[in-house]
Amino acid sequence: MKDHALPFAPASDAAMRQESSGQAAEFAFSHTDFERVRRLIYARAGINLQEGKQAMVYGRLSRRLRETGHRSFASYLDHLEGMAGSAGASEWQAFTNCLTTNLTSFFREPHHFTALHEELQKRRGAATRIWCSAASTGEEPYSLAITALDALDARAAVSVLCTDIDTHVLATAERGVYAADARGLTPEQLRRHFMRGMRGNAGFIRAKPELQRLLEFRVFNLMSTQWDSLGEPFDIVFCRNVMIYFDAPTQRRVLERIHSRMRPKGLLFVGHSENFTESRDLFELRGKTIYQRV
Repeated sequence: MKDHALPFAPASDAAMRQESSGQAAEFAFSHTDFERVRRLIYARAGINLQEGKQAMVYGRLSRRLRETGHRSFASYLDHLEGMAGSAGASEWQAFTNCLTTNLTSFFREPHHFTALHEELQKRRGAATRIWCSAASTGEEPYSLAITALDALDARAAVSVLCTDIDTHVLATAERGVYAADARGLTPEQLRRHFMRGMRGNAGFIRAKPELQRLLEFRVFNLMSTQWDSLGEPFDIVFCRNVMIYFDAPTQRRVLERIHSRMRPKGLLFVGHSENFTESRDLFELRGKTIYQRV
């Protein structure tokens, strides 16, 4: 979810580019349709789509229109809002999957994993529960598991709950299979923690069972009111590069809920562009983009 805002225009930029090149837009997509998408994704996932994201929305949802046989966004959105039951739940999930972005890599923002390594060593002998709240395609969860094993060895009493709203990326994460040249992993980490594919799987790596045993994968929407379903309180929470897609009231609401699911003095790791100094009653800054529960 790292798109840069484009100038706002009444018609979608994608359609405008097609028209300027003599091509008709494949699907009718009006400013009213865009505002409707904004309202629906905000209500479902808390994502605050900024004006100027019309081209992104058109590009991402147009594939879904093709798959469902609709010829306009208005028709598709009418269909979506009119659905009920399991079929409706499935289409709402597909809609949400289309509009979430998943940019990640192994050991992204390395200083966080250095700090985690140190924290886990301090906690040696104590059970530690970690929540990775935006697991995406799994690079972050496996980075957490590698750090735990490196800090505490194979007997690490660490469990990591890995959640995401996007079912497609979560399935990828649970498989634990990546390109052998995945960015962020050292040769030593590849050797110790991954198996290399043979024959038809050449060029791929798979996380070893000792990593996977630390991880539990589950779909979870941060807009849900069922936070008790997350289980026992967490000692450490990674919620990185998520809040930047929420408006201020939604950020505050999510922070309050995270606070309620953490143990006293638990650590919250956030993205490099996220700052929660306005919520000092909940979290105090402890290090670079690392907060401690008050």
